[in-house]
Amino acid sequence: MPDVPNQETLRAEILRMAHKRGIGKTVCPSEVARSLGGSDEKVWRLLMQPIRRAAITLSDEGRVVIKRKGRPVAPADLKGIYRLSLPDDA
Repeated sequence: MPDVPNQETLRAEILRMAHKRGIGKTVCPSEVARSLGGSDEKVWRLLMQPIRRAAITLSDEGRVVIKRKGRPVAPADLKGIYRLSLPDDA
């Protein structure tokens, strides 16, 4: 089984993809996982929880917005499916 990338790598990939997508657009965490882990579902699924932790850190720092059903959600209230975007003032 491949090694899970460290949090710095995960945060960098989230930001890279969010900036590539642009303000007003969102990125699915599974897209980040596939970008780092490839197309093998067994591999990229292992990255989903570490990516969630990285996204929460970035949200706490004000660098990304976590959205659920199109609306910003506080990291403490994060449940289920979510997407990531840049803040409007990025």
